Amino acid sequence: MVDTSRQGRVGEFRGAAGPYWSLRPVCGGTEWEAGPEHVRPADAIERLRAENARCNARSRGEVL
Repeated sequence: MVDTSRQGRVGEFRGAAGPYWSLRPVCGGTEWEAGPEHVRPADAIERLRAENARCNARSRGEVL
């Protein structure tokens, strides 16, 4: 999912929390909440970039 209110930040949908959706960064990290009106499905290139960032972080030994 892409949060358009946060400069196109890509995250995985984790569930609904009241009127907001919880998203988690693909590379790991702290979840954030976004209004459903600001969230859209990620297209193929956005998913690929997020997955590539995750692989790069893992290869650097970062904790995901």
